[in-house]
This record gives sequence, C-alpha cells and structure tokens, in this order.
Amino acid sequence: MTAPTTGGTSLTRSLLAAREGVDATATDIGLLIARVGFGGLFAVHGSQKLFGWFNGYGLEATNAGFDQMGYNPGAFFGTLAGLSELVGGLLLLLGLFTPLAAAIVLGTTVNILNATWSDGFAMWEMGALFALAAAALAFTGPGRFSLDHGRPWARQGVVWGIAAVALAIVAGVLTLILKAVL
Repeated sequence: MTAPTTGGTSLTRSLLAAREGVDATATDIGLLIARVGFGGLFAVHGSQKLFGWFNGYGLEATNAGFDQMGYNPGAFFGTLAGLSELVGGLLLLLGLFTPLAAAIVLGTTVNILNATWSDGFAMWEMGALFALAAAALAFTGPGRFSLDHGRPWARQGVVWGIAAVALAIVAGVLTLILKAVL
C-alpha cells in the first residue's frame, strides 16, 4: 500500500499504523503521558533549584551545593542546571521543539551522571532514567497531542534523534570541560 502524498504526516502515519495493526491514537496518548509526566517532573526539579518551589532549596543553596561538588563558580553552574531543567522540562511537557528539548534534558543528565557516578548505583540510577526518557523522546517525537504537531518546524525520527543525542553529549562534555578549567 502506498501512502498518499497529500494530507500530511498524520494521514501517512495513520495508514502505516493501520497496516501494521498499531493504534496510532494509543501511541500518541502514551507519548503525551510520557512527555507531560517526565517533562513536568523535570521542570519541577529545575524550579526547586531556581526558586525553592515544591520544597526545593532555592538558588542560593543550589549554588552552594554546586560549589561543594566542584562546579565552580557555583552561581554559574547552579543557575545553568536549574534553567536547563526548567526550560527543557517545560518544552518537553508542551511538546515544543522536542528534539532540542530532549537534547537540553539529556545534556543536563550527562552532568547528573558525572556528579553521582562515584557514589554508586543508588545515586546515579535516577540520572540514568532521566537520560533514557529524554533519549527516547528525542527519537519518537512528541506525538499528535503536542504544540509541535503539524508545524513546519516539527522534527522526529532517527536523524533528529541522533542529532539531539549528539548535541546533548557535546553540551554535557563542554560543561564538564568548563567545570575543569574554571
């Protein structure tokens, strides 16, 4: 069966899903739940760092903690981490600029893993879960129930997933290099 060239990606996707016995709506609902749940929790985590919301420490304590972890100056790295978590999480929640949002979150997790790795599995497992969720969303895209859906800038798939992961690794490693030289 050849998918029609008119009608956009949704029609093509629906036809392919029907042919393969996949419920496209269920997949889109699953992506919505994953995006909103994960993105929302990651944004909350960032708001704890920046504003002290949701019983967080706030920016001053966050910055001091980053100083103690060797991320000096703590004010720079603490603010960067909080902003990355808040912005990346909100963009994922909304399904907006999804590969970029996933890259922001995944780049942040590179540093979460670096900061927690030596403390054993119990300390870095959450960072690994964050990384896996962000990488998965980088490849799948946000689904139909998103602000990206049907927009000319919407991107998803293998090439965009690889690009998001590569960008995240570069950003995460650059942050580690800055940590080492500052």
